[in-house]
Amino acid sequence: MTAHFTLDHRLPPGHFADALRSDVLKGLTARPRTLPPKWFYDGRGSALFEEITTLPEYYPTRAEQQILQDRAAEIADTAGRVRTLAELGSGSSRKTRLLLDALRQRSGLECYAPLDVSEDALAEAGASLVADYPDLRVAAAVTDYETDLTLPADGPVLVAFLGGTLGNLDAGARRSFYGALRGQLGADDAVLLGVDLVKPPEVLVPAYDDSQGVTAEFNKNVLRVLNRELGADFDPDAFTHVALWNEAESRIEMRLRSRARQSVRLPALDLDVEFERGEELRTEISVKFREAELTAELAGSGFAVSHWWTDRADRFAVLLARPV
Repeated sequence: MTAHFTLDHRLPPGHFADALRSDVLKGLTARPRTLPPKWFYDGRGSALFEEITTLPEYYPTRAEQQILQDRAAEIADTAGRVRTLAELGSGSSRKTRLLLDALRQRSGLECYAPLDVSEDALAEAGASLVADYPDLRVAAAVTDYETDLTLPADGPVLVAFLGGTLGNLDAGARRSFYGALRGQLGADDAVLLGVDLVKPPEVLVPAYDDSQGVTAEFNKNVLRVLNRELGADFDPDAFTHVALWNEAESRIEMRLRSRARQSVRLPALDLDVEFERGEELRTEISVKFREAELTAELAGSGFAVSHWWTDRADRFAVLLARPV
């Protein structure tokens, strides 16, 4: 670790264990039953998702990468002076390098502030970044932006929320997120959002139900996480992976459908869950957006969209918004 790299631990002890218990108890006792998608991502889940991003059916990662490759310089020019780039859910920070290069050349960037729940990912990315950018300060924070959205004070700040992750939030959760974010930003700050766009179901559904079955394994991995962390006795093979397009909500939904009537025990929660044959557990939503609707949604939460970039096939968008 060098003087240019700091790693701040902002999560209280036991945060993930408590959050998992709370999410699972709430989700499995609700109707319909749900689980948040963040619990996919243990080591195995993260590796499976990396594999998903390389599959021919899964276009979002490639489409966003194409936008950043084609438009990073234009994005930097549009953003104006940026002293700090803060990234929510930064992960490996690989694609962020395109923004870092452009912002350092054009905007006087001094600091990159990645926020992520994974200490290992932040430490690995930070070590690599300070080696490649010796004049850049990397101020990483281990935190959960859903509960702690504290941003760096060294503005102007550009907040990047990429990867289409905004789509994992329903309308109410997005409003809450916008409100928390808006409260952190000053007049000179901006937000860079990566969002997936509405397309025909024959394009969308295969991206979440690939022919090789990798997404199915990724979906079922959440059951393995519950088995390991909560002592549950889920049989992943007793569930079928389902991906469908919910036209009314403009979103893909991933579900696990019970193959038979079964009972699952979760000792850590003192909970027994009865699944009927065909009953579904929703594990992820992925909202797809239209430009006019998302622009209006952001305006309702105090943001004005100034620029909108898409990939060459108009599948994915990166947009710049400012607080008003």
